[in-house]
Amino acid sequence: MTIASGATYWDTLLPGVIVALLASCLLPWLDRANASARTAAVAVCIALSWRYMAWRLTSTIPPIDEPLDFSVGLFFAAVELLALIGTTATLVFMSRTRSRSGDADRNMQWLLTLPVLPRIAVLICTYNEDEEILERTIVGALHIDYPNYRVWVCDDGRRPKLKRLCEQHGCGYLTRDDNRHAKAGNINNALRHLSTLADRPEFVAILDADFVPKPAFLARTLSLMREDDVGVVQTPQHFFNPDPIQTNLSMTRVWPDEQRYFFDVAMPSKDAWGGAFCCGTSSLIRFEPLMRLGGFPTDSVTEDYLVTLRLAERGYRTVYLNELLSVGLAPEGLREYIGQRGRWALGFMQIFRGPSAPWRLTNHLPLVHRLMLVEAFLYWTTSFGFRIVALIIPMLYLLFDVQAVYANVEEALSYFAPYFIAQVAVVAWISSGRVLPIMSDLSQLISADHVLKCVAVGLFKPSGHKFRVTQKGLSRGSTFVQWQQFRGFALYLVLTVAGILWAFTINDARPLAEASFIALAWSWYNIIVLLLACIVSIETVERRRGHRLRVNRTALLTTGQREAPYAVADISVTGMRLIGTPPGSVGTAVQVKLENLDVEASVVRLCKDGFALRFGLETAPDARRALIRHVYGSGSSDSVGTVHPAAVAGAVFSRLLG
Repeated sequence: MTIASGATYWDTLLPGVIVALLASCLLPWLDRANASARTAAVAVCIALSWRYMAWRLTSTIPPIDEPLDFSVGLFFAAVELLALIGTTATLVFMSRTRSRSGDADRNMQWLLTLPVLPRIAVLICTYNEDEEILERTIVGALHIDYPNYRVWVCDDGRRPKLKRLCEQHGCGYLTRDDNRHAKAGNINNALRHLSTLADRPEFVAILDADFVPKPAFLARTLSLMREDDVGVVQTPQHFFNPDPIQTNLSMTRVWPDEQRYFFDVAMPSKDAWGGAFCCGTSSLIRFEPLMRLGGFPTDSVTEDYLVTLRLAERGYRTVYLNELLSVGLAPEGLREYIGQRGRWALGFMQIFRGPSAPWRLTNHLPLVHRLMLVEAFLYWTTSFGFRIVALIIPMLYLLFDVQAVYANVEEALSYFAPYFIAQVAVVAWISSGRVLPIMSDLSQLISADHVLKCVAVGLFKPSGHKFRVTQKGLSRGSTFVQWQQFRGFALYLVLTVAGILWAFTINDARPLAEASFIALAWSWYNIIVLLLACIVSIETVERRRGHRLRVNRTALLTTGQREAPYAVADISVTGMRLIGTPPGSVGTAVQVKLENLDVEASVVRLCKDGFALRFGLETAPDARRALIRHVYGSGSSDSVGTVHPAAVAGAVFSRLLG
């Protein structure tokens, strides 16, 4: 490899250094909610991205007289080009954002002055979830702070025990003879029943079996239905448990769940352009337009997105209220996590092939939805495809001397570094750190293989697929390896390491070109991502029965004649951890008062800074319901609020080192 002179070396690094300095000096002082600031940052990012791509297309494609290099290089450039087109569309949409909380605040006065509040039916959709999961959702739904609604449990599992549970709690129970069209069919069965009632609802709220609504859920979403053309109000999905990436990398305190980017960043941006869409659970839908559609569409396994499109074709909007109004379960296992994303990809491809496709000019779909469908198509196809191709290309060079990119180090740095730095800085700024290198690539790589298979199936055989419920409420008493995923990542890892050893150690006869340095740096990045993917494939032990949420409250403990306040560190429906000197040894009985709670408990563990309590196993039904309402119906989710890149980097390398 040719070593550049000092001047050339500096000239090579200068563009990247300038971009890094400008980003570090300007972005922290800009308001990410300001449209002008976002647009300017996005414009710079897009300009540098296409500067890089122009160089790639004009200067780095292998010569045609090297047919293998040329074919591989052209394919890689095409994948990269399509991925960048998708990224550019995403960045354009990210140039705006919108918060509707102010609209909801203003409309609350209108809502409260209505002579009769609209009737709402709350539908809890269930198939095979545990009774414990359903009970907390039912309890939360029955204690929504809104006077004119009724809760219906829509049971596609036809379980007599669940019917008795509904009778105990005083909510409606609906079932049917078959499971045709899965969740969409289950909801449509409930809609048909509701349409026969004398007091048929004006709105329906959809909740998955594991999503516990907050007391303000109906009032806050209904306030945005003031305009008659609003068909759906969607709210974000928050989780009280970590996803598999957080859990298996021991990063629950420093890295948020993957869906935080989508619900906290992407959806407010889509809403600003008029392109928000229904995500199923935690949504409120206008009843009459939904019934005129014939209920939820059944020609896609992502019926929620499709209902937004079908309503949009008839002039109804979907708006997004980014407030924490429900909390549910993220997929606990890696297989469930991957399967869920595969279902989303399959469902989208069914939409893309169906009557609401963006290229069908007769469906009256608004332009913004057409553009966002194309953006989503590029995301599911090229983004995940690029992640796999990016593993293979350096391997091909190091192992077989197939060079897909003809470039020297100086040129590569001068074009790639400004583009990469700008994209990382701008997207991290817009997303408050929810998108970072390595972590974002890892989240895509984890499910890339399955997603691409589902994309192919959805494109070439869009009909005849069953809706597969994401299993919730799993627990593992021992470490478990997802061998199918682990073997795939391990194979990529072995081939990458073998390529480095072959090119730089074993094959002495092979002359090393400048491309060797590029391939080496690229391979080391891939090794880090693959090592983390292997670690994520090893499921960690989950022993806790109840999900614990961190809180900042004070509880009053009574032991005999002594009362004392304690700071609460975390709480679940089974127990809590407190800070301070224990009131007694393990086994000591105490009475706990915390806001509206008054329950019996006992000391079960002494900690360095405090102690843990377990609530009485024979807790009275009223007390248990109060516990459920307190833990799941109030407070907040346990997700990471502020992301600190240094803390994330430290956690990543700590996990890699053992």
